Amino acid sequence: MRKGAKRKAASHEQEEKQVKPSSSSQENLNNNNRKPAPKAKRAKTSKPQPEPEYFEDKRNLEDLWKAAFPVGTEWDQLDSVYQFNWNFSNLEDAFEEGGKLYGKKVYLFGCTEPQLVPYKGENKVICIPVIVAVESPFPPSDKIGINSVQREAEEIVPMKQMKMDWVPYIPLEKRDSQVDRLKSQIFILSCTQRRVALKQMKIDRLKKYEYCLPYFYQPLKEDELEQSTEVQIIFPAEPKPVFCEFDWELDELDEFTDKLIEADELDKDQKDAFKDFVKEKVREAKKANRQAREARRKALEEMSEETKAAFQTMRFYKFYPVHTPDTPDVSNVKAPFINRYYGKAHEIL
Repeated sequence: MRKGAKRKAASHEQEEKQVKPSSSSQENLNNNNRKPAPKAKRAKTSKPQPEPEYFEDKRNLEDLWKAAFPVGTEWDQLDSVYQFNWNFSNLEDAFEEGGKLYGKKVYLFGCTEPQLVPYKGENKVICIPVIVAVESPFPPSDKIGINSVQREAEEIVPMKQMKMDWVPYIPLEKRDSQVDRLKSQIFILSCTQRRVALKQMKIDRLKKYEYCLPYFYQPLKEDELEQSTEVQIIFPAEPKPVFCEFDWELDELDEFTDKLIEADELDKDQKDAFKDFVKEKVREAKKANRQAREARRKALEEMSEETKAAFQTMRFYKFYPVHTPDTPDVSNVKAPFINRYYGKAHEIL
């Protein structure tokens, strides 16, 4: 054999060794490429599907009655006001198209009226929530009256002193919007006093909240108090105070005092002191009446015709909850009287 042929044969043999894999390598490669047999799938058992739950859509003004602070309600009675799911759909409907308050600027405040009403076959004293709506182009007042039988003098204070103010109510469908861009037509009387802070509050300050009444002054109409000739008397006698009403036009002071002594309401030794006390209260009441009349006269002189027209067209609506199977029936206890400042509502709903 030629030398060149021998070299070629050796070279060809070397190439075959490089290209052809060893039998063990080939076996490993085949094992790697071999896919595992698929496992048998378990048959799925169908689970019973739960019945779909349906939630009633929230109404746009559903929480409006709760948003209005129940002015003058005792703090420990607040929870009882909300023990029932009261329905104020009549209030909501009033703001819908065709309703009495649709498209109008309205100011709302809450109050409560404890009444004996039938519920589940028996009569119970229930603290009934009531909403008063004032249709007005401007806030009816920025003041609160504080008065009760137990207090000697009435106070008229700014709302903010009692942490109260008129704030815009935002309907549910608009609560994702920026409040400052909304032109609200509904305002509620709100109170920011936190209940958790009541324990640190002085008793006198705490009681003031219970004696609060939304204040309103109608300059176009003479106040009944300005015409009144009666004064409330709380004479600090011993062993107990004397509570009575004295009318300076109808009652004669000596005769009035003698009757109290005869009825053992007043000690004879305190007769002169009592008479002096009554005279002072009468002078204060007459002075207050004169000042009120003068203030009203001055207010009318300075009032624009536009404001006068607004006072003339201002209307009060009083809303009671609608009867439902889950709430007491209050239809027989509805009354037009709001409070001593607002007087009677133009309409009850």
